[in-house]
Amino acid sequence: MARALVTLADITSTRYFQYAATPPSDPVVTASGDRLRFECFSACHGVYARLDVLREGLGGGTVAYGTTNVDLGTGIRTALSTLGRSDLLPLALGTDDDRPQPAGRAVEMPHRWVTALGNAAELQLDLEEAFTVPAAGARAFLAALPAATGSARASWLSASRGTVRLGARRTPGAVNVAGLHRLSALKRMLTHATGLSVHATQADQGPTAVVLHLLGARLTLGLTDELWRTHSAQGALRAALVVPGVVEHAEAVAMQLGFESALDVAALAAGAGIRVDDVRAALPVLAAAGRVGWDLTDSAFFHRELPDDPDRVDRSNPRLVAARGLVAADAVEGHPEPDAWLVRSTRAPGQQYLVRHRDGWRCTCAWYLRHGTSRGPCKHALAVALATGAVTDVGDTEG
Repeated sequence: MARALVTLADITSTRYFQYAATPPSDPVVTASGDRLRFECFSACHGVYARLDVLREGLGGGTVAYGTTNVDLGTGIRTALSTLGRSDLLPLALGTDDDRPQPAGRAVEMPHRWVTALGNAAELQLDLEEAFTVPAAGARAFLAALPAATGSARASWLSASRGTVRLGARRTPGAVNVAGLHRLSALKRMLTHATGLSVHATQADQGPTAVVLHLLGARLTLGLTDELWRTHSAQGALRAALVVPGVVEHAEAVAMQLGFESALDVAALAAGAGIRVDDVRAALPVLAAAGRVGWDLTDSAFFHRELPDDPDRVDRSNPRLVAARGLVAADAVEGHPEPDAWLVRSTRAPGQQYLVRHRDGWRCTCAWYLRHGTSRGPCKHALAVALATGAVTDVGDTEG
C-alpha cells in the first residue's frame, strides 16, 4: 500500500513528454464503502493512474463514503518510503480532529484534471482486455521497463507462454503502446505484482491501459495514443453533450448517485424514472463533470463527487460553446447533397463550411483538416448535431 501510494506520487510529479520532474499534485481519493480509489494524472496529463484498494486489502476499520484529497508531498512520501514489509499502515482520510468531514467538502485539484477525468473514462470505455500474464511474467516485464527518461519509441506488446513480449513491429494480437517509459513508475511495485493485464482497442493505434494486479488491490495506468497527447485535450466527451435531453437526464441520474463502487444502470433508470438508454447517454455527461469514472476490471461506472460547478462543462468545452453560438445565429443550413449541411462562419462573412455525415463526420474547416476526429468533432459538426436534434452519434471516430 505504501509503495503504491509513492508510485502515484512518482507519476503525478513526472512530465513524460519532454521529461521533467515537477512538484506533485494531490491525488483524489474516493471512499465507496467497500474500497478506496486514489486517482491522479502525470504532470504532462498523458498518464492517468488509479489505485483501487479493495476490501480484502484493508486490514480493518471503517470505509465510509465521500471524496477528498490525499497529501503525497515530500514529508508523506518520505514517511511511506521508510515502512517495512511487516509494518502496518494506518490511514485516516477525510477527517479533522477525529470528526468525519461531510462528503461535500471542497476537493482541490488542477482545473484540467476534471476534463481529463471525463476523457479518461470515455477513452477506456471502449478498451478490451488483450491479454493477461501471471506474476512471473508481470515481474519480468516490469523489470525490463525503461526509465522515465528513456526512449519515447512505440512498442508492440504481446503475450507468449505467460510472459510479455516486446516487438518493434506488429504481430497478431499485439498491442501498440506509445512511450513505454510512461509505465516506468510501476517498477516500484515489481515484488508485489500478482499479475498484469493489458487493455486496448481493435485499432492499430489508440489509447491503452495496463492493470497491475496486487494482493487486495490493483493499479491501473491509462495511456493516450500519442506521447504528446493529453487526457485533458482529447475532446472525447463533446459528442455526448449534444444528445437531445441528455443534460436533463444527467441531472435526474445525479440525484440517484450514492458513492456506489459499481453503478447499476437499470436501478438508476428505475430511480430516475427514465429509460436505460437515457441513463447510458447521461453517464458520459456526468463523467465530463468529474462525477463518474470507468473501471476497466469491473466493466462499470463508479461514482465520485466533486464540488458542484454548473459552468465547468462549458469552460472545458469551448467548441461546444462555439457550436451553440452557431446554432443561435441560424448558421446551419441544409444542402442538396444527402446527409450534408452548410455552416456559415460568424467570424468571416461569406465563408461557409460543408459538413458531411457518412460513416463518420467530415468538415471542410481547417480544424478538421488538422485534427480529423482524433480530438472529437469540430464545432461545425457539433452545431449540425445540435441544430438537427436527430443526430446522436457525433462521437464516431475515424483514424
